[in-house]
Amino acid sequence: MSLTHVPVLLYVLADRALRPGAVVLSCSDATQGTLDAVMALTKHPDFSAVAALLPWVMTPAQSDALPAPLWQALQQKGCQLLDDAKLMRSDALLKPELPPSALWLEGDWFLAPPAKPSGARSSSRTLALKLVQLVIADADIRDIEDVFRQDPALSYHLLRLVNSVGMGSNRQISSFSQAILILGRQQLRRWLNLMLFSANSDDYRSAMLLSRVTWRSRTLELLARQVGLDKSNQELAFMAGMFSMLGILFGSSLVDLFKPLQLSGTLVAAVLRHEGELGQLLRLIECYECRDVSAVLGLLSCLNLAAADLNQISLEACHWMLGLLQEKKG
Repeated sequence: MSLTHVPVLLYVLADRALRPGAVVLSCSDATQGTLDAVMALTKHPDFSAVAALLPWVMTPAQSDALPAPLWQALQQKGCQLLDDAKLMRSDALLKPELPPSALWLEGDWFLAPPAKPSGARSSSRTLALKLVQLVIADADIRDIEDVFRQDPALSYHLLRLVNSVGMGSNRQISSFSQAILILGRQQLRRWLNLMLFSANSDDYRSAMLLSRVTWRSRTLELLARQVGLDKSNQELAFMAGMFSMLGILFGSSLVDLFKPLQLSGTLVAAVLRHEGELGQLLRLIECYECRDVSAVLGLLSCLNLAAADLNQISLEACHWMLGLLQEKKG
């Protein structure tokens, strides 16, 4: 597919409980190339898999621009028409109050700073308990690492602990498994017990913020693989996606948050200054999230990626993210 082909954008709407409630399928035009791309997405197995977790929705203006057979195909795959009268938008960085008529909420409201930035802990007690159980059961490090990948706050505190003065480590940390090995299981178990009791889930932003950070992290990881980066750099890409949103999570600057950590120089340069290939990939994702199609197209060209690659990867990451949220809910 052509490098100039316009990408199909996906984004999540919140429901009245301020949790992910629907996934919007959005096209910037109705050219034949874009219509072909939409049809290609409907044939991807992850499209139906997403529909089994949350409804696909499309605005009336978008659906009216589609040929009837394509809209019918979308409906058969679980796509619904979004009632504009029931959609509210809020970009105010505070907790939104939905009118009785609104069923869906879009906007960047969940990027607000935390109410109590100094003592906020958004780590899930459920995840902390799961980690304690894995450590006690002497589970494989990869299984422990997979849980850390689900919670940015928990992973941040892990790396902060590993880089504390008491640990005496001057090594640059480039993966969660490396941090776990340095820390050791006994110390990890003690720390997790503390985290289990100090975890705080009273944050109205948490569900939507988690959906954004997990989608961003997984998308970056898959894009890194697509451009040919090796496994270690794919892991670094996942961490870059997660750590790029820590400032929002904690209400502090990333520079200040990174100071006590011995992070990879490549990771820091990518997140703070968008340097290197990893930094360009992060910028691509940020432009995608802002729905800046022209900027997305320019970055795709620079990275020698096709829009079709981005379309498929964003869909796969969306399915992964929703599956993760489903696990947390259970």
